[in-house]
Amino acid sequence: MNNQDRIVQKSFVEVFENHSWEEISERINSKQEADVIRAIRSPKRNLEDFMALISPAAEPFLEEMAQVSHQLTKERFGKTIQMYAPMYVSNECQNICTYCGFSFNNRVPRKTLSDSELLEEVEAIKALGFQHVLLVSGEANYTVNINYFSNAVKLIRDKFANISIEVQPLEQEEYERLQELGVYAVLVYQETYHRDTYKVYHPKGKKSNFNYRLETPDRVGKAKVHKIGLGVLLGLEAWRTDSFFCALHLDYLQKTYWQSKYSISFPRMRPAEGIIEPNVIVSDKNLVQLICAYRMFNPDVELSISTRESEKFRESVVPLGATSMSAESKTNPGGYAVEPETLEQFEICDERPASAIANMIRKKGYEPVWKDWFVGQ
Repeated sequence: MNNQDRIVQKSFVEVFENHSWEEISERINSKQEADVIRAIRSPKRNLEDFMALISPAAEPFLEEMAQVSHQLTKERFGKTIQMYAPMYVSNECQNICTYCGFSFNNRVPRKTLSDSELLEEVEAIKALGFQHVLLVSGEANYTVNINYFSNAVKLIRDKFANISIEVQPLEQEEYERLQELGVYAVLVYQETYHRDTYKVYHPKGKKSNFNYRLETPDRVGKAKVHKIGLGVLLGLEAWRTDSFFCALHLDYLQKTYWQSKYSISFPRMRPAEGIIEPNVIVSDKNLVQLICAYRMFNPDVELSISTRESEKFRESVVPLGATSMSAESKTNPGGYAVEPETLEQFEICDERPASAIANMIRKKGYEPVWKDWFVGQ
């Protein structure tokens, strides 16, 4: 292995360890009006500019940020919103996560979809119009593992134009296997980049290994998966600092695995069975600022807004930077057709039918995209 190979093969952990949570927090909060104006006017923005755009000093400039974000999104993505549906295949989980309804210590009925149930869910989702599906599961390695995911992808790959997954971290060779079977994107969220408190939220299970999770997008990138999705759970820790580290992660990945596309999601904590209350309240205004900051920092990144958010909020962000939206989501395995009453991971907020979401997008002057291309073509 030559020196260049060694540089490529390093992980984000090395970059991460060169940054202090406390120092980054201080730098963000010390940004001044002049820093924000400079960032807004800059033709190309770096991580220092991103810190200015998410800082408290940027709050009075939200209208200017929204205008720039709107223009950049329109130039790069046109006036389109990609539609997708999450399909939960299992709520079995071996982790204890204090913010999740699937947590191992929640004594509730567990469900993993069989082959026939998977196909029932597929038909129900397709009947709603979706051609892009996101497979989601708890983290139960003994039952819902690479063999289960491989089988599920084989079963449904001819039914959809695009299949993404949001499951437990896997090994590089396992991601390679899924990519070869037809998986287009892998979404994996660090939840929080605050190493000192990460263990508090993840006291038991494989997910409690901070570095292993932090290196997961590296394994996805090395597997040459088409798209990698990142995000933090907004409400656990200081959202500005967590979001900087997520942007740092994005910046590293794009430079290291430049062949892949990237997306950012913005999950805010929602009510669920047996979970903690948010430690930090992230307001609608905060979230709009964050969406605009990401778009201004990275005009190419896809930004996804889920049904965790309210009808009013989702309508307001259509022109501000969003590129994809879920609709009529069910966050429990079998929720579309098989067993609507099984445990939800969290309560959704925007419960409108998919057709109503599509109509809302059209009324905003945008086009809902149900199917834009086949991965195999």
